[in-house]
Order: sequence, then C-alpha cells, then structure tokens
Amino acid sequence: MTSPRSDVGPTCSMVSRETGKAVRTRSRGLELIFWEIMDRHIPMHALPEEIRKMSPEEKVCKYCGVSYLILHEFKAMEEKVKVMEKEMKFYQGSIDREKRLQEKLRSLSQDFEQYRIDSESKTERIQDVSMQLKSQQYEFQRVQKELDHLQHELKIKQRQSQVFNQRLVEYRYFWNKTLSLLTFTKRELTSIKNEVYDNFQNWTSLKGEVFLQIKSISETALTEIEILKKSLIVSQRNKICLEEEMKNLKLLSDAAMLRSQQIQTSKQQEVNLQTRCHDLQKEVLDLQCQVEALGLNLQKAVTKIDNYKAKLMNKSNEADDCQRELRKLKFESIISESRHTRLLKEKEDSLMACQQIHKTLQEELTAKERQEEDIKRRINLAENELQITKTLLTQTKEEVVTLKNERELMLISHQKSIEQLQETLRQKLLNDDNWREKIEAELAKERARHLVEFEEQALLFKEEARLELDIEKEKHQEIIQKYKKEQEELQTKISDLIASATRDLRLEVTTLEEKLRESYIRYTEDSESKEKEIENLKNVVAEFESRLKKEIDSNDSVSEDLRKEMQQKSDELERVMLAQTQLIQQFNQSQEQNTFLQETVRRECEERFELTEALSRAREQLLELRKLSGSSPLSPCSLNQGSLTSSAAVVSNQGERSLTRLNSGKGIKIPSLHGVAKPTASPTLAQSQRLSSSGLPTVPQPHPPRGRASSVNETRQRLAAILRRRLSQQ
Repeated sequence: MTSPRSDVGPTCSMVSRETGKAVRTRSRGLELIFWEIMDRHIPMHALPEEIRKMSPEEKVCKYCGVSYLILHEFKAMEEKVKVMEKEMKFYQGSIDREKRLQEKLRSLSQDFEQYRIDSESKTERIQDVSMQLKSQQYEFQRVQKELDHLQHELKIKQRQSQVFNQRLVEYRYFWNKTLSLLTFTKRELTSIKNEVYDNFQNWTSLKGEVFLQIKSISETALTEIEILKKSLIVSQRNKICLEEEMKNLKLLSDAAMLRSQQIQTSKQQEVNLQTRCHDLQKEVLDLQCQVEALGLNLQKAVTKIDNYKAKLMNKSNEADDCQRELRKLKFESIISESRHTRLLKEKEDSLMACQQIHKTLQEELTAKERQEEDIKRRINLAENELQITKTLLTQTKEEVVTLKNERELMLISHQKSIEQLQETLRQKLLNDDNWREKIEAELAKERARHLVEFEEQALLFKEEARLELDIEKEKHQEIIQKYKKEQEELQTKISDLIASATRDLRLEVTTLEEKLRESYIRYTEDSESKEKEIENLKNVVAEFESRLKKEIDSNDSVSEDLRKEMQQKSDELERVMLAQTQLIQQFNQSQEQNTFLQETVRRECEERFELTEALSRAREQLLELRKLSGSSPLSPCSLNQGSLTSSAAVVSNQGERSLTRLNSGKGIKIPSLHGVAKPTASPTLAQSQRLSSSGLPTVPQPHPPRGRASSVNETRQRLAAILRRRLSQQ
C-alpha cells in the first residue's frame, strides 16, 4: 500500500498552479475556481481509515500550508454545499408559506374574535333578559310581601307608641336618679383630687427638706476637706524646711571636702595615692556594708510595701463594698421612687380612665338626650295631634255643657212658668173649682210636650256625638283609604314596571326596601339598645359606686402607706448620707496614705538606683587607678580628673532631676530650692577642679531622700560618718 504523500504529489502541484492562477486573477470569483478544480480532479476511490485518522498537521504541507487531501476535502465541501442549497430552497419556500399562513392565521383570528364577541354579546343579552325576568318576579313578590308587612308594622307601631310612652316616663325617672348619682360621684372625685394634691404637696415639701439636709451635709464635708487641705499645706511647708536643712548639710559637706583637699595637696602624690587607695578600699568596704544594710532596709521596705499594698487592697475592697452598698441603696431608693411614681401614675391613669368613662357617659347621655329629644319631638307631634283631638273633645264637651245649661235654663223657665200657672190656677181654683180638670189636662200635655222636646234634644246630642265619631272614623278611614289607594297605585305601578322593566324603578324599589329594613332594624335595635343601655347604666352605676368606695378605701390606705414610707425613706436617706460622708472620709484617707506610700517607695527606689550607679562608677575609677598606679604615677591623675568630675556632675544632675520630678509630680512650686541649687554647683565645680589638680578621685554623694523624718536623720548620720572617716584618715 502506497503512502498518501506519493499518491497525492501531482495533485499538490496542480493545486499550487491553480492557486497561483487564483491569486493572479483575483477578479474572478472563488466559485469558478472551485468548480474548475472539481471538474478536472474528482476522486474515484474513498480514502482509507488510516489516512482519515491522521492528524491535520501530517495532512498539510509544511511549506505552502495546503493539505495533501484537498480534493477529498473539496468533494466533502461540494456535498455540504449541495445540502445547504437544498436547505436554502426549502427555506425560501418556507418563508412564502409562513407569510401565507400568517395571513390566514390573522384572518382566522379576526373571524374568531368577531364570533367570540358575538357569542359573548348574545350570552350577555340572554343572561340580562333572564335576570330581568327573575328580578321582576322577585320584585313583584317582594312588593306584595312588603305591603303585608307594612300593614302589620302599622299595627305594631301603634301598639309600640303606647309602650314607648310608658317607657319614657320610666326613663325620665331613671335619668333623674343617674344624674343625681353622677353629681355625687363628681363631688367625690373632686374630694379625691384634693387629697391627692395635698399628698403631692407633702411629697414636694419632704423632697425640699431632704435636699436641704444633703446640702448641709455636703457643706460640712467641704469644710472638712478645706481643713485637710490646710493640714497638707502645713506638711508641705515642713517638707520645704527639711529640704533647706538638707541643702545646708550639703554645703557643709562641700566645705569639709574643700578643707580636706587643701590639706591633702601638701603631701606627695604617691603617698596620697596609696593612702587614698587604702581609703577608697575601706570606703568601698563601708559602702558595701552600707549597700547590704540598704538591701536589708529595701527588703524591709518591700515587705512593708507589700503589707501596705495588701492593706490598700483590703481598703479598696472595703471602699468598693461601700460603693456597692451605696449603689444598692441608691438603686433601692430609685426603685421605691419609681414604684411610688408608678402608683401615682396608675392612680392618675385610673382617674383619667374614670374621667374618660365619665366623658363617655356624658356623651352617651347627650346622645340619649338627643334621641330623647327626637322621641320627644315625635311625641310632641303625637301630643299635638292628641291636643287637637282633645280640643275638639273639649269643644264638644263645652257645647254639651252649654246645651245642658240651656236645658237647665229651659227647665227653670218652665218651672217658673209652671209655678206661675199654678198660682194662676190656684187663683182660678179659688175662683172656680171646675177648672181643675182642665188645668191637669193642660199640665199633662205640657209635660208630655216637654218630655218630647227633651228626648229630641238628647237624640240630637247623640246624633252629634255619633257624627263626630263618624267624622273621626272617616278621617282614619281616609288614611286607610289612602293606603289602599296607594296600594292600588303601587299595584298599577307594579304592573307598569313589569311591563316597562326599567332599571330606575328597580333601584327605587331596592332603596325603599333597604330604607324600610333599615328603619325597622333601627327601630328594633334602638328599642333593644335602649333596654340594654338602661340595664348597663344600672350596672355601671352600681359598679361605679362600688369602685368609688373601694378607691376611697384604697386611697386612704395608700396615702397612709406613702406617708409611712416617706418617713422611712427620709430616715434611710439620713443614714445613707452619714454613711456616705464616713466612706468618703475613709476613701480620702486611704488615697492620701496610698499617695504617701507611693512617694516613699519611689524616693527609696531613686536613692537605691543613684547609690548603685555611684558605687559602680567608684569601682570603675578605683580599677582604673589601680591599673594606672603600676604604670605611671602622674598620668592617671590627668586621665581620671575628667571621669571623676563627670561622675560627680552626673550625680548632681540626677539629684536635681529627681528634685524637679518630685516638685512637678506634686504640683508644688518651691522658689527657694532653685535659688539654693545654683550656689551648690559652684563648690562642686571648685572641688572637682581642686581634685583634678591634686589627682584624687571624688566619690559622688548619694541623693538625700525626701520621705519621712527617719530617712532624713539616717542621711545626716551617714554624711557625718563619711566626713569623720576622711578626716581621721588624713
């Protein structure tokens, strides 16, 4: 089997030529070149799998970059192009189809929407017609029921009006009672307010007394603090005096050193050096002893400091405990005050609630009064109607009375006429006895006539009363006929409404139904609510009476408890203030002791540090002198002068710095110290110059302590011992 490169060698050359032509003729299209190549060279056999599986780097020429299998690639590309052309044709046809289908869809959607709208409108019409029919049927039934109901309600309202008249009388009686009770409750509330105000004034007066006591205690504490400050000033003055004495001792020591230096200059340098070496050795031993003693003293001081620290810790703990107790007492007092304020606020809230309830009751009363006024108006209208009827009745009664009076007058006149006739008859009887029968007959006739007239008048009165009653009945019948006519008109209207089926009449009927229902419901609710309100008012009045009694008792007990608690709190405050002043004094004393101990410890530490530095420098100077004494007797003097003087100057500078630190730490200005420090520098310089001339080393003096009197005495004793030793050695 041949390799692909040997088989495809001529193809590569042809492709290179054709590509050259394509480069030369750029104006031609790539499609022509492609089809020329495909027409000339068409692969007849398929490539083996080994060649297909080869990497693209092996298939491509390294120099020109053209693949050896370009014909097969062109064939594959041709197939792909054909497939793409088919797809393009299909897609070109599909675009037209899509446009047609979209147009059809649009037309169909429009038709569908039209059909849907038509169907919806038809269904809505059908539903509206069905609803209208149902509503008309329901309305017809409702109107019939309402008419029956209204007739029934008229009868009920007539009965209820009588019941309400009776209830109004009862309500008035109850309202009068409630008003009297409310006035009584107002008086009691005002009395309670006055008592609370008196309690509050007592509380404010007690507060003022407590604040005055606190101010007096604070003034006493301030006076004690001023006394302590004065004692501090006196102690500071004593301290300044002691410092001046120390400076005088320094001057004496400097003068003694000058004298010793003048005596030592007369001797020879070698003898002086030897003697000084021995002296220095002895002094070193003495200083070592002193250092050991100072170490023991320091240990004692450290133990004392530890003891003082323990005491300070104990006192600080005691002070913390006292502060905690004070805080607890303050907290308890605050809690009690808050509790009392809460109680007062609760009482005020209860009073406010009572006032609000009172206001609500007043508002309810006003509302009830308004309702009563409305009812009264209605009753007045009914009463006016009744008065009109009564006036009519009174008029009829007056007419009856006048008729009765007329009848009586007629009877009296008839009786008089009868008496006259009787007298005439008597006279005639006296004259003629035969006329008796005639007179009796005439009397009987007249009596019959009078009886007939009387009966006629009675009948007339009865007829008039019947007529009046008939008139009233006719009035009521007119009202009934009006209702009947209205009923007939409503029936006619209902028939017209059923015929017309308009929405306006529906709305009117519904509004009328709602109003009638609301009026009936309101009427029933008002009647029920009035009954309930009367019962509730009775219960509320009873509850208020019980609450007022309870609150009066509770206020009395609470006021007594508050007075007792105020007395207890005032006593506790006095005790707490006394304890506070004692604790403040103890705390100030402990602070003063603490500051004093800290100053003493600091001074001792500074003295120890200065002494150790001076000893180290003295040892170094002695070692240098020993080294130089063996080699040359004169050179060490000139060499050691600067070092000794520098050590002395350093010690003196350290002493001055310690003084300035102490003065700055205490905040006390001492002008006398600055004036004394300047002349002390001159003798030290002179001493250093003389020592440099003599060649003798100078031992720096330790800085004097500034603590208690014992430390001052010790420093004096040490300085005196050093001076005696030097004088004895010289």
